[in-house]
Amino acid sequence: MHIQQIVPLNLAYKPQTLRLQKAGLAIAACVLMLNYADNAHAADKTKPKKAKTETTESIKNPKVEKSIELTEMEVSATQRADDLVGIANSASQGNVGQEQIKYRPITRPSEVLETVPGLISAQHSGEGKASQYYLRGFNLDHGTDFLTQMEGVPVNMASHSHGQGWMDTNFLIPEAIKTVSYQKGNYYADTGDFSSTGSANIEYFKELPTNTFKFTGGSYDYYRGLMMGSKKMAGGTVMYAGETVHNNGPWDVGNDFMKFNGVLSYSTEMANSGFSVTGMAYKADWQSTDQIPKHAVLDGSLNRFGNIDPTDGGGSQRYSLTGEWHRHSNDSESKIIVYGLYAKLKLYSNVTYFMNNSELGDQFGQPDERWTTGLKATHTFFHKIGSAESETTLGLQVRNDNINNGYTLTQGRQQYDTVRKDNVWITNVSPYAENKTRWNDWFRSTVGVRFDGYRFNINNSNQGANNGTTNDGIVSPKLGLVFGPWANTELYLNGGLGFHSNDARGINTQVDPVTGSSIDVNGNQINKGVPLARTYGAETGIRTTWVEGLQSTLAVWWLDIDSELLFVGDAGTTEASRSSRRYGVEWANYYSPTDWMTFDLDLSLSKARFRGDDPAGNHIPGAIGTVLASGMTVHDVWDGFFGGPRLRYFGPRSLIEDNSVRSSATIMLSGMVGYKFNPTWTVQAEAFNLLNRKDSGIDYYYQSQLRNAAAPVGDIHFHPVEPISFRLSVSADF
Repeated sequence: MHIQQIVPLNLAYKPQTLRLQKAGLAIAACVLMLNYADNAHAADKTKPKKAKTETTESIKNPKVEKSIELTEMEVSATQRADDLVGIANSASQGNVGQEQIKYRPITRPSEVLETVPGLISAQHSGEGKASQYYLRGFNLDHGTDFLTQMEGVPVNMASHSHGQGWMDTNFLIPEAIKTVSYQKGNYYADTGDFSSTGSANIEYFKELPTNTFKFTGGSYDYYRGLMMGSKKMAGGTVMYAGETVHNNGPWDVGNDFMKFNGVLSYSTEMANSGFSVTGMAYKADWQSTDQIPKHAVLDGSLNRFGNIDPTDGGGSQRYSLTGEWHRHSNDSESKIIVYGLYAKLKLYSNVTYFMNNSELGDQFGQPDERWTTGLKATHTFFHKIGSAESETTLGLQVRNDNINNGYTLTQGRQQYDTVRKDNVWITNVSPYAENKTRWNDWFRSTVGVRFDGYRFNINNSNQGANNGTTNDGIVSPKLGLVFGPWANTELYLNGGLGFHSNDARGINTQVDPVTGSSIDVNGNQINKGVPLARTYGAETGIRTTWVEGLQSTLAVWWLDIDSELLFVGDAGTTEASRSSRRYGVEWANYYSPTDWMTFDLDLSLSKARFRGDDPAGNHIPGAIGTVLASGMTVHDVWDGFFGGPRLRYFGPRSLIEDNSVRSSATIMLSGMVGYKFNPTWTVQAEAFNLLNRKDSGIDYYYQSQLRNAAAPVGDIHFHPVEPISFRLSVSADF
């Protein structure tokens, strides 16, 4: 969602108008970054290899490999996922390698996550703001119920000023990504909060075969420079990558988005152990054009790429340090990750314009500053249950967030009032256990249980009645059964209980920060939010590689949530609402008829409804129903050509509970073509929205009021997709 999200607190927006100066565009030059080689996924098809995934790392142990006798797998340099028959725990689990990512036209880093079948990334504001995500019948807002991790470190932010689970992936460098490992559903013991629809773990390369310099220029003042590489040093390997990006976009008031981003790591591997230390730094500033009312465009008073408050925008910073150590033997393996993260955001938005304040406007500020520290440790024993090979993992995850955030009233980014200002302290301790056993050559099981304990502490500087400490805990069992393989085909049954945490401020809220009483501005009684809301999930599926060159999965899934987070458009916030039910079908296909051509086709169909009867209706606003993604890729043909087209479709969505207002579908056709002249020089061109469609990137329905309008108007508010645009890149490997 695009607005204040304190659950279940219902704040009316009383923000103001801003006027920000457009910073003269500066740049884009190059920074450091390395070329990469997809050693992990690139393998000669004539030499089969055992595949492994993030969730089944322990299978790599030589003792277990020998006794379990896993099927030999081919790993092709262009496959989206390794052949996971005999290894995966569900039909909706997989890996994506760099060899798939680098042939996709990508407009922004968050689209890397669109390699997860059925997931859509969109933007409704400035480029520096976290993207909006859709998956499995959810409008995931800026993250919420999809957990993203960077080498095991969670990206989602709890009790963020702009929304629970805020997931800003603008710091990602697509060329540096080695793998994206994903698993959908809440059936896995190693993931907890924010993972009810699924999770993804992104891993960077630790070593690259060459140094790479790349420069990109494109439409609407888009410039990007990057450099990356690696070097043997002090008994290990140093990997570095860096970029600078500028983008104005087609908007009447340009984004003037300016980003500086880098990563530096040191890693070493010994016979049975290894470790790495990784530092990351990211900084960006931007102006934004938020969603605009449709009626103003239809009557000609507003340009399709225009805005109402030209001072909306923000700035973001993210700095992190991660240490990782691992070891393995014939009998066990262990892994420890420790991390520290500092993040800061200043965000200014105006989505109701002059509805709450006809003089100053409705702009509001959402400052957020936090320190996050954590530890993740696992120890796996390889053993037997009778004659069956088995492994048992004991894990512990600890996370601590110290947060200072608020909700302010501003005009032109100048604060004139504070609605609330909070110091939030959240501590989470999560032990878990999981057992994986292969009972015979056609049946294996995964059984797990996880406990999540939370402490939420709030210190509110201007509403003392909202101070307090709340403790809560929840136990989540998991189960997975796999039958097969027969004819390179497996059947899966998965089920589990999960949860999502609510915003700590809503958990402790007793008085409305606007009215100062237990009755909010709409006349409703203030009720404390439930700290941890239960989710229930199940899935059955099939995975097959029976047809040569084709990997295909089919999953039928179901997910219930005890408390849905509902967007309330006329208030511009969210509140805890009714329980919900979602179910659907996902069909994912990846076909390589030759070693130089691949096709992929992913189709997702979902249905989402509130449970129970309500006169308002049972449709969940913004819930996505249909997603189709497809593409073709060729590479290393005709002496160095590569590229291909990509089509993305996400269907109409209900925008109001009674389904009386619906969005239109969005169709995007993009493409890439490139040529590698020699081992050093490569040229690449990308084109976006080739059909030049005038679709929406996102739609909402709520009330707003333009300046001098007689009264608020309920209308669809939309953010348009960008018109046809182009980018050209030149890169050198040395």
